Parts: sequence; C-alpha cells; structure tokens
Amino acid sequence: MSYLRLTKPRSVALLLVTALAAMVMAGPRHLPPVLVALTLLGGALAAAGANTLNCYLDRDLDRLMPRTRQRPLPSGLVRPSRALGFGLMLCLLSVVIFAVGVNPLSALLAAAGVFYYVVVYTLWLKRATPMNVVIGGGAGVMPLLVGSAAVTGTISAWALWFGSIILLWTPPHFWSLALVRREEYREAGIPMLPAVRGEGETRRQILIYALLLLLVTLLPALAGLASPVFVVSAALLGGWLLVRAVLLLRQATPEAAGQLYRYSILYLAVLFCSLILERFTGA
Repeated sequence: MSYLRLTKPRSVALLLVTALAAMVMAGPRHLPPVLVALTLLGGALAAAGANTLNCYLDRDLDRLMPRTRQRPLPSGLVRPSRALGFGLMLCLLSVVIFAVGVNPLSALLAAAGVFYYVVVYTLWLKRATPMNVVIGGGAGVMPLLVGSAAVTGTISAWALWFGSIILLWTPPHFWSLALVRREEYREAGIPMLPAVRGEGETRRQILIYALLLLLVTLLPALAGLASPVFVVSAALLGGWLLVRAVLLLRQATPEAAGQLYRYSILYLAVLFCSLILERFTGA
C-alpha cells in the first residue's frame, strides 16, 4: 500500500481520463481495444513512475509540511533507494510498452513527459520560480499528446486544444491549494505564488485563468466542431468555475479556496468524460 501511495493514484486516474479523451477524439470511432489497453497501461505506468520519482526528489520538502510529512518517504515507510528503483522501473516499463506495443512516437512522448515532470518541474521550476505551475503545466499536457500519437502516429489538433485546456486549468487548481497551504509552502521555501506575491494577486490571477479557460473550452463551438451536448457541458462547468473564482476574490477565505480546489478536480474529470461519452454515444 505504501508503494501505491507513492504513485498518487488519483492523479494517475485523472491523467488517464485526459489521455483517453485525446484518443477518442483524434482517432476513429471504433478504436482497437488492445491499442487502448496498452496505451492506458503505458500511460498509467509513466504517470505512476513520474509521481514516485517526484516523491523521491521532494522527500526533503515533504518532511517540512504537515500536509505531506505522512507520505511514505518522509514517514519512513519506504526507503529512498527502493522508491527510486521502483519509480525508474515503472518509467522503463512504460517506455517499453509504448515502443513495442503502440508506436515509437508515443514512447518518445511518454519519456519526454516523465523528464519534464521529474527534471524540469520537480528539480528546477518548483524550487525556483512562483510561475512553477504555469510552466510546469506542460507535464500535464503530455498524456494528451501520447494519446493522440497512439492512435494517429502524429500530434493532432484536438490534442493541442486539449493541451491548452490543461495549461489554463493548472494554475487555478494548484494556486487555490497554495492559498490554503500558504504558510506551509513559505516555511518549506517553495516559491508558490501566494507566498511570493501575496494572496490578493493570486486570487486575481486565478480569476483571469478561469475566464480564459471558459473561453478556450468554447472555441470548438465557435468553429462548429463541437456538439450541443459538449457546448452546454463546457459552459456550465466553466461558468461555475468562474463563479467560484469570483467568490474567492470577494470572500478571500481559505474555505473559498478549498472549495475551488476541490471543484477544479471535478471540473476537469467531468469535462473530459463528457467528450468521451459524446464520442462513444454519437451525441
């Protein structure tokens, strides 16, 4: 169970939903079941391995924060050397599955996603700049590109559009959590936006990103590429996210920030699930 916790299963599940959405939108209506299974298995292993390596590299910071000090590494449930080996093994298995069972481009993108999250974000951005989650959001885009490459052998326009959604969703998601845990990040020396530029500026930035996110999700509707079902879903989901951002700006409380953080997870899951269901049902 401790090794499973290192992989952050809820994060993995959310990434798999986005990857599947990219597959069903970029590929034919009837996808080969084996291809889907191998892509999701490879994606799960890549995300799990990257998360494990993130836990290994962040164990010094996790030890300083009440929210994270009970994780397997800072609490002593798993030895660092074993966590490192476990994470590397998962990442290697992922690349092998993609290279052998899917295609070389998907393997390359999966490896690039692991490198971006582990090296670029965890080792550098997270500890260096308050814009860490903005630039680091690129790691969350990689499962979409992998899903597209798996079924088309290329990076489709749908995957790029999905990627823009992830990039705009990431700051409100993580900054709302950072508002709740501002002092923890400050004491750990992590330059999250609320700890560096203040809560007021963070709330304003969250509102701006929520507005941009709503507009970008509705772009396919303007181009006539989205069904009425998706347009209504995107408008309602994005509209409520924007309302929560406005309430956060006005109320300026940890409770409002926590509500926005929890809703942002539901928002992304439901939005991409609506795309998947629409494609499968022909709505």
